[in-house]
Amino acid sequence: MIDVDDLIALVRNYNPRTDEGLIRRAYDYGRDMHEGQKRRSGEDYFTHPVAVAAILTEQRLDDATLVTALLHDTIEDTKSTYSEVARLFGKEIAELVDGVTKLTNLQLSSSEAKQAENFRKLLIAMSKDLRVILVKLADRLHNMRTIRSLPMEKQVRKARETMDIFAPLAGRMGMQWMREELEDLAFRVLNPEGRSSIIRRFIMLQRETGDVVHQITNDIRNELEKAGIEADVFGRAKKPYSVWRKMQEKDLAFSRLSDIYGFRVITGSEQDCYRVLGVIHQRWRAVPGRFKDYISQPKNNGYRSIHTTVSGRDGKRVEVQIRTREMHEVAESGVAAHWSYRDGVRAQNRFAVDPAKWITTLTERFEADEDHDEFLETVKLEMYSDQVFCFTPKGDVIQLPRGATPLDYAYAIHTRIGNSCVSAKVDGIRVPLWTRLKNGQSVEIITAEGQRPQVSWIDIVVTGRAKAAIRRSLREEDRGRFVKLGRELARVAFEHVGKRATDKALRTAARRLGLPDEIELLARVGSAELTARRAVEALYPELAAAQPSEEVDVKRPVVGLAPDQPFRRANCCQPVPGERIVGITYRGQGPIVHAIDCPALAEFEDHPERWVDLRWKAGRHPAVHTVSLNVTISNALGVLGRLCTLIGEQKANISDLHFVDRKPDYYRLIVEVDMRDVEHLHNVMTALEAESDVAQIERYRDLSRKP
Repeated sequence: MIDVDDLIALVRNYNPRTDEGLIRRAYDYGRDMHEGQKRRSGEDYFTHPVAVAAILTEQRLDDATLVTALLHDTIEDTKSTYSEVARLFGKEIAELVDGVTKLTNLQLSSSEAKQAENFRKLLIAMSKDLRVILVKLADRLHNMRTIRSLPMEKQVRKARETMDIFAPLAGRMGMQWMREELEDLAFRVLNPEGRSSIIRRFIMLQRETGDVVHQITNDIRNELEKAGIEADVFGRAKKPYSVWRKMQEKDLAFSRLSDIYGFRVITGSEQDCYRVLGVIHQRWRAVPGRFKDYISQPKNNGYRSIHTTVSGRDGKRVEVQIRTREMHEVAESGVAAHWSYRDGVRAQNRFAVDPAKWITTLTERFEADEDHDEFLETVKLEMYSDQVFCFTPKGDVIQLPRGATPLDYAYAIHTRIGNSCVSAKVDGIRVPLWTRLKNGQSVEIITAEGQRPQVSWIDIVVTGRAKAAIRRSLREEDRGRFVKLGRELARVAFEHVGKRATDKALRTAARRLGLPDEIELLARVGSAELTARRAVEALYPELAAAQPSEEVDVKRPVVGLAPDQPFRRANCCQPVPGERIVGITYRGQGPIVHAIDCPALAEFEDHPERWVDLRWKAGRHPAVHTVSLNVTISNALGVLGRLCTLIGEQKANISDLHFVDRKPDYYRLIVEVDMRDVEHLHNVMTALEAESDVAQIERYRDLSRKP
């Protein structure tokens, strides 16, 4: 364990004016409070807070943050209290310690609704004082470095939480070194074989080619010396997880992977950065599409650097980052650079971002009234985003995440612009709305009155703001229609038991089903989220149970066809009873039945004479309606068997199953399941979603499959 004198020496290296007495008092207090407590490894527990403080000295942080690190577990794990910490060390430190304690108690890997609420609390804590998150990240880093002493089940849970939440959060804050280390430590737990294979391949590559990093570093230095440019050059092989992720994303073998080495050139001025870029591009061939200028267009966490990829020695692709020393400090510390000290005073780094402004940009789009899943999707998209910079026709810059489309751009300007968008021009050329935008492009949005968001837009956009706005608009637009349909379905269902669906009856049913009012009940019935029979059962369980459920003839399940008129379900959308349907006629054959929201119907909009109004017959349908499910499962012993068992427990039959993607850690497969109706489908998907080894499940709809 680092003793107090060594810790103070670490602080004095960058802050000679540190309050040595404050740190000594905090060190002694923390050690006394944790007296007798042990870590899983058998070490004294206080070794952990001291190690966390030491990590924060690498960021040159202020005394208050370091003292918080020394005390961050006292309120939670000892007899210490908030009032005592405030009395001994001041209100500022007490607030910081209390904030870390509250973050520690958040279960960020819990159920989705709880997780979303805890994310809100995390963001609130960040908005109060970002140093709380800095301590928590250092706490997680030390815990990951010493994770081997935990039971394997807890190691896996912590590693997944680190990979999903803390690593991207560190990256979003600009602390790239911490993100890479957290990812690699989590990777070591989640996929030790994959990590070992990457390391073995690096060793083999080094035996075959020699020390490539040293060779290329010398090549760059020699070229800069010839040009008379003073700069420091550093090189390294990329982290195993970074290489693994690139292999998975590009579906490439290690031998075919390029730019597995990264190099940094640290200069004295911005002018030298561009001179270095010129030298490198003159000496080596630049790779098209791999140039980013974050100096002229910095990221909103303060990051500035020039990135370029060139074909270096022996044709190997290498990435080169060029920045000044001030930029490098921000690149290493990110938002934490705001609190950094140098020579006893707060470092005046002109590139360090104001934490208050940064947290505002991160949280301004998280609206309090969003659904849990939408909020969670939004916050994760925001944390994982890498940026693209586009220009408005007037020359203003719009920042978007990588992969963004003109629709994302439109919603970034204003929700009204996004909702009324009909097309876009990129660099003066009209492009489809699903086009992926690139750095430096000029985008013009074309709008039209009467245009409304389409369901298909959800799959086009990538930003949380755009997705939330589209869903909100669709809900508002569809709500009236669903309420009207739900009222009709409820009327029929109540009449079947000899009752009337009055507003009072519906209001009572809604209350018993945990819904706010009868309008919400009708909207859910109309959208097939809830059956009208459930509403009847909520009020009259005896009458509903007494109603015989008539079996529907499997050959004639649809109302609206002529006697003996043939029909087929569309392969693209695979409609099931309970969903709204429509028929499309074809010459020489019966109609093809589509779900009303099937995108394939768009091609028939100009041919209303081919549309046939259809509906499913009331009653109990046999389980003969095949639906395709796209399922991603862990590649672990027995998972596929459990998946099949769960489907069987829901009284559903698997008619076909085939794998579409096999990876070392997961499988993706299409499962064909025979369903009775939309409620049966919902029950099956809910049961599978609850299985911990099922990473994702969605209904598979393939428009390439002919009706």
